[in-house]
Amino acid sequence: MKKSRKALISLTLLGVLLLGITGCSQEEKKIVLASKPMSEQYVIAEMLSLLIESETDITVEKKLGIGGGTSNIHPGMLSGEIDLYPEYTGTGWLFVLKRDLIRDSGELYDAVKDQYAREYDIHWSGLYGFNNTFGLVVTQKVADEYGLKTYSDLAKVGGDLVFGANSDFFEREDGYPGLQTVYGMDFGAIKEIAIGLKYDAILTEEIDVTTIYTTDGRLEGSGLVVLEDDLGFFASYYAATLIRAETLEKFPELEGVLEKMTGLISNSDMIRMNYRVEVANDDPVAVAREFLEEKGLY
Repeated sequence: MKKSRKALISLTLLGVLLLGITGCSQEEKKIVLASKPMSEQYVIAEMLSLLIESETDITVEKKLGIGGGTSNIHPGMLSGEIDLYPEYTGTGWLFVLKRDLIRDSGELYDAVKDQYAREYDIHWSGLYGFNNTFGLVVTQKVADEYGLKTYSDLAKVGGDLVFGANSDFFEREDGYPGLQTVYGMDFGAIKEIAIGLKYDAILTEEIDVTTIYTTDGRLEGSGLVVLEDDLGFFASYYAATLIRAETLEKFPELEGVLEKMTGLISNSDMIRMNYRVEVANDDPVAVAREFLEEKGLY
């Protein structure tokens, strides 16, 4: 009887121990994924989550739409509270590392990737493919009338056109003053336009030229022409996944999964997906899943 009781106690303790080990194991197989409060960040984060959970046994805890964006996510990466998130080359180089602008996009990527590894022990994945930077747009009517394809073309006829942008753009050195220096742009008139009203202003011909972000959802179906920054004035903001090196060492299987995103998303792809979330009010999870299915990845 005593032996049976001892055996029962031993088995119970063993069971508790095994449960404890299993619990620890399950806890270790979890990573924290963050994003900024932007439609394309929600979509990309959902893609990453879907890929990771479908191709590994790692559970993804999502902390999406973090206020302050990089300002709050980067410290979270350094402290280990966050394991990975989507980031942009220009943001990493200019805002986080506070280095001087590198205009060549390939050189910028190599430099920011190297410095993050050295200074923060954070790994940059391959680039997704799209570049969410500043851009200048005109209507198709204006483009046809003046033969506009590039910023240099625009600079030649600026005196005949009205340029509109938010007030901040006219003050930033990497905004209007810089365009004047690099391209010699000088418009017939300039107007300060609230960010949310720029598309309405140009589509109603209140202005002829305005600034956009090159993956804006409202570009979809707008008929606006995004001109080529032929002298490379604006910094490039190509996106990639940032992941803590410690997390990658712990879960090496993640590297192959993350690299499935390399070269996957074009500007037109991102514009279309942003449109669905921002304008059509589609669920970012559905948008992400459908895109991955379209590419044969989910």
